[in-house]
Amino acid sequence: MRGDDSGVPVAMRSVYRRLQKWRSKRKGRAPIPESLWIAAGELAREHGVNPVSRALGLEFNRLRQMAEAGSPPGSRKRKLPVFVEVIASPEAVAPQCAVELEGKHGKLRIEWRGTASELASFSRMLWEMIA
Repeated sequence: MRGDDSGVPVAMRSVYRRLQKWRSKRKGRAPIPESLWIAAGELAREHGVNPVSRALGLEFNRLRQMAEAGSPPGSRKRKLPVFVEVIASPEAVAPQCAVELEGKHGKLRIEWRGTASELASFSRMLWEMIA
């Protein structure tokens, strides 16, 4: 049992402290209360079973069962990510090109990521709108 929670991720510290408090007061081999398993299961759904199991010192398979069981009725809903970064492979990046148009109203330069034919079509359409 660790006395210090500095090695525990911030998101898990509240449940870690509750578990430590329970562990310090339990008698014999009393089972962990269901409310603590539910809280740990919620953390495991959000952060993964293995990291939560290690940080909180809980049995992996029981924690996995709690995570897979989902939230019990009346508990708060799992938060969905607000932002997801998608990184394209280098092969998926479109070529870059630029077109300069010159006409009676002046010059127009457009830098484009895409095919040259797409850029030419867009440029003609844009130039006709402003001309």
